[in-house]
Amino acid sequence: MRIHRSAVVILLAWTLFWVLMILVAIEDFRRDGHPGGIWQPVLWEGSSALVASFLILLKRRLQKRDSAAIASPWRWFAREACWLPYYWFGFVPLVFGIRHGVYALVGAHYNHEPWGGVFVYECIKLTVFIGSFTVIAFGWQSYRELLETRVRAERAHALLRDAQLARLTQQMQPHFLFNALNTISSLIHTDPVRAESTLIELADVLRATLALGEQHQARLADELRLARAYAAVMAARFEDRVTIAWQVEHEALPLMLPALSLQPLLENVFKHTVERRRDLTSICVSARRTQGALLLRVEDDRGVLAPAAGATGIGLANLRQRLASSYGDAASLDLTQPGATGVRAELRIPCDS
Repeated sequence: MRIHRSAVVILLAWTLFWVLMILVAIEDFRRDGHPGGIWQPVLWEGSSALVASFLILLKRRLQKRDSAAIASPWRWFAREACWLPYYWFGFVPLVFGIRHGVYALVGAHYNHEPWGGVFVYECIKLTVFIGSFTVIAFGWQSYRELLETRVRAERAHALLRDAQLARLTQQMQPHFLFNALNTISSLIHTDPVRAESTLIELADVLRATLALGEQHQARLADELRLARAYAAVMAARFEDRVTIAWQVEHEALPLMLPALSLQPLLENVFKHTVERRRDLTSICVSARRTQGALLLRVEDDRGVLAPAAGATGIGLANLRQRLASSYGDAASLDLTQPGATGVRAELRIPCDS
């Protein structure tokens, strides 16, 4: 059975306390010149340690743990104060019974003050002793309760984050399907044969989308497979109006990123640049690993960045929320315009070394 670390610390501290008490009693015994051996102060403090340990363990067994009482100190200390008579009437008879018994076994007599004075003195000393340890126990249990509350809060936050990621990922599926069906709808009137072949390609895209949609994260290789299929569908619609170059480092393919992250970046180019222009648009998709991060770029040579670049539709807004939920400030998605024309979407995601 595995012993909790805090229990070991408490046991060691309790043992050290009573060892110090015994050593102090031995030193006082020698300084005062009492007759007899040092077994006497060892017996006095040892019997106190034995009985105190027994009573505390028995109390813990009899007392039900009430974590809610920690939040109300007065209630907690009042409950502990109710146990004082238990210590008074348990400690004194047991301790002095052990001392008298041991002295009788060695043929000696244990002398002490009259029983009334002994009981009052020991009760006062015991009350101070129990009060001190009760304050320490309150602090210790409050600290443990704080840690447990923090752990529960972190677990609840993790569950909430997972639920949010699942909702955002599922939201991407109908959004992507809507745009893809619009593409096929346009082709049906202009080129039915190409529309049929594009529909077959869309089926492959949807299979990949459904597979990725069940995950929070995916490998870059899987994201590229979906992105290439989506680009083929869109290129069929915008024939002779778009070219796409893929510049992906092989070392970056196993790296993880939020599922359905690359496709929204491509979709943003088709929606805001290719669809609005009649001349040729060149798109470059690149991915590489640099400085402990995956750097993913989708850039074109014709786009113009709008003033409100952050509000570019549900796809990028959704992706930004997922990045914030998964990585906080460690990940980023930036839209920039390096030249007179051309928009660059740069996604940076931390990765393990």
